[in-house]
Amino acid sequence: MKHIQLKKVLIGSVAITLFLMAGCSKILDEQPRATFTPEYFKTESGVVGGITSLYAHLRNIYGQAYYYNACLTGTDENTYAQSADGNFKDMDMSDAGQVSSTSFPTSIPWGESYSDINNASGILENGSAVGINASLLAEAHFFRAFDYFLLVQTYGGVPLDLGAGELKFNINPVRTSVRNTVPEVYTKAIFPDLLTAINDLPDMGRVTGGVTKTAARLYLSKAYLTYAWWLENPNSIPTYPAADRTDPDGHDAAWYFQQAYDIATTAIENPGSFALQPTYYDVNYAPNDRNSEIVLYADHTETSEQYNGGSLSYGSGGAPDNFAVWMLTWNYTQIRSGKDPAWSGTVSSVQRAATADLGRPWTRMAPTIGVIENTFADKTDDSRYDGTFVTVYRANWEKAGDKTATYYNANGLPVHPGDPILTFLDSEPSTAIDYSTWGSKSNVGAGALPGRADFVISPEGISRLRYPGLWKLGTYRTDNGEGLGSPNAGTTRPFNIAKFSELFFIAAEAAAKGATTTAVSGAYANDGTAKGLINIIRARAGMWRFDNNGNTTKIEDNSAAMIAATPANVDVNYILAERSREYYGEGYRWYDLVRTQKWAELSSTYRIGGAGIGDHTPMTITRNIQPFQYLRPIPQGQLDAMEGTDADKAAYQNPGYN
Repeated sequence: MKHIQLKKVLIGSVAITLFLMAGCSKILDEQPRATFTPEYFKTESGVVGGITSLYAHLRNIYGQAYYYNACLTGTDENTYAQSADGNFKDMDMSDAGQVSSTSFPTSIPWGESYSDINNASGILENGSAVGINASLLAEAHFFRAFDYFLLVQTYGGVPLDLGAGELKFNINPVRTSVRNTVPEVYTKAIFPDLLTAINDLPDMGRVTGGVTKTAARLYLSKAYLTYAWWLENPNSIPTYPAADRTDPDGHDAAWYFQQAYDIATTAIENPGSFALQPTYYDVNYAPNDRNSEIVLYADHTETSEQYNGGSLSYGSGGAPDNFAVWMLTWNYTQIRSGKDPAWSGTVSSVQRAATADLGRPWTRMAPTIGVIENTFADKTDDSRYDGTFVTVYRANWEKAGDKTATYYNANGLPVHPGDPILTFLDSEPSTAIDYSTWGSKSNVGAGALPGRADFVISPEGISRLRYPGLWKLGTYRTDNGEGLGSPNAGTTRPFNIAKFSELFFIAAEAAAKGATTTAVSGAYANDGTAKGLINIIRARAGMWRFDNNGNTTKIEDNSAAMIAATPANVDVNYILAERSREYYGEGYRWYDLVRTQKWAELSSTYRIGGAGIGDHTPMTITRNIQPFQYLRPIPQGQLDAMEGTDADKAAYQNPGYN
């Protein structure tokens, strides 16, 4: 018998959330509880409450900044920033730190998923007996598969038996555990649960934010895609527990790539209530949260601390707060402007505020220069750079109660509330930036260009201290009034986990790996090739309705130019580049690079400036990414809690981390 001991396996902690959407009256109706007991699951209200807890648990992972860090730092998208501690430096894979079994960021999926899995099993074992219908039980099937998929991608093979038998509800604490193999986790748990979910879930969620057939199809197609790569294993990445790269059902990688393609295109043709937003700006525009493109999210609210899961005035820096975006927010509050043209005194001209372009700065993570110069090379036709980053920091001193009409900035020129104070340039200017005169005055090392009142930093001047912020995940409150609001609170926006747009990427990747393609019909008709599918996404990226950093309406259709620029051969590397443009900073990247076995290839070096205000010369940093690191370590807390010899525990750990 296989057992596992984890504090959260027997009784899942519950911090139940509220799911809301403007114009929709259907919400998750619940009563917050501290714990679930086995007896509680034998009642109808207990099962329904347990299902609600499956949604609530998402907030312990998504929006949790240390897990977020583990998904991005160390990839081609991100490195550590000036104020980073070991939690961030360890993940960088450079000589700044080292991932180990005691690293907190890599332990989070293990520590959070098993209570959810066990709760789902309890729901499934008791639900039918208390009259719960199949469509509601299908939500438990979905979440059990969801958690196992997260675990198997992160750690390799994991236990299916928590103490009472494989996929059984465990009510007894045990201190031994045996890991199943990767094929067993997929074929015994993930695929069957998601197939059941597809069959029994509705086309439209029973509540706002509830899972649907589309959600199940998205995760099944992605699981098929990931397993196909695992079977193929093009770069001979090791797996653990050791297992042959063969499928128990007798299928090969090509069969699973085809299944991924077929399921994803079926979801595109049968979207239910989901649809792409008309512009990329609309996808992440905060007043438009919970829009038709968002398939799954971890919800929050600014109307109730109880249902938000955390304070509305001050963030704890821990789950279930949504505080991920703080990590990629540099300390813009250090910027200074002059009180007069001679700069006889200075003022903080960009105050901390609860707005999407500002928020609470932690300076723990930074984009690499390659992201700005290469990933987002097209900043003219493609709206995604403008719809992702904050590149213009504007004066807002009046919101702090300062009624002064004019202060003075670069070149001693006047600035007023709402004017640009500091701008990250799209490209290197033809005139050299004057850093020597203005770097210390700006207080963040920003320079000046002739005739401009705003301080400037070019892409080559991006450093661990200063870099474009992440607008797409930024703070949003409706209760700021005329002031700065509550910028120190955890973000009360939902954290998006899955988007309808990803189905196009999944199908395109499967096609690039050899799946037989067919024309896709319906609202998103295309020829079904990798290029045809990606061009649906690229065409949308060419549609502008607002210039975010220019703070002005911009009605422009560059879709034809975007399609024309798509290469004839859309291969896996191109798809990965498009995924980064579409999902930069959303937490996809490490899993994308591990799935495709491209992590070392695409992330082994990066460029960035240092941590001081005078650092304007990029450094090239080398990472030493080893094959064993494509799996995260089993957390030391798990090993310490297990019975057995040191040799037993060493055998349980993923190789390379002992």
